[in-house]
Amino acid sequence: MIMFARRFAIFIFLAGAFPLSAQNVASPAPPAAPEIPKPAPSPAAETASARSLVLELAGAFANDGYKVRDGYWSGKLQPGKPQLLEVNLFAGNEYWFSAAAVSPAEKIEVKVFDEAGQPIAVQSYEDGAKSAAGVEPQVSGRYFVQIQLAKGEAADFCLIYSYK
Repeated sequence: MIMFARRFAIFIFLAGAFPLSAQNVASPAPPAAPEIPKPAPSPAAETASARSLVLELAGAFANDGYKVRDGYWSGKLQPGKPQLLEVNLFAGNEYWFSAAAVSPAEKIEVKVFDEAGQPIAVQSYEDGAKSAAGVEPQVSGRYFVQIQLAKGEAADFCLIYSYK
């Protein structure tokens, strides 16, 4: 018991000599945080932005009874390099192909071609970096939708279509 009392006394003495509380320990001031530059928008963010623009455009067709097709196509438009999308269309249906691009694109165009590569008559809508082409195919089959940058610099785009 005497041995235990001595060890306990030594422990109390040492604990008093070397305080462990954080109040008695001087800590240096934290270094100033470096200014972190904001990252550039990611390609996914650009696609999401283009998609929200095109959904806004397609909403106008939904008011006329068109159903927006699930899914979308996206990519990057380059000057002089149109993007083509192959689609199967059915006679008797009406379609609107809507596309939008983010800045620095200033103007895009949407065109529709038949299986032989001949342009088909479309109703068109253009508003700068938003464009749409409406078509009523007379024959069911393969068609090609072309999206191209008409003015501006390379930019991300998104295309969706509506039908009734």
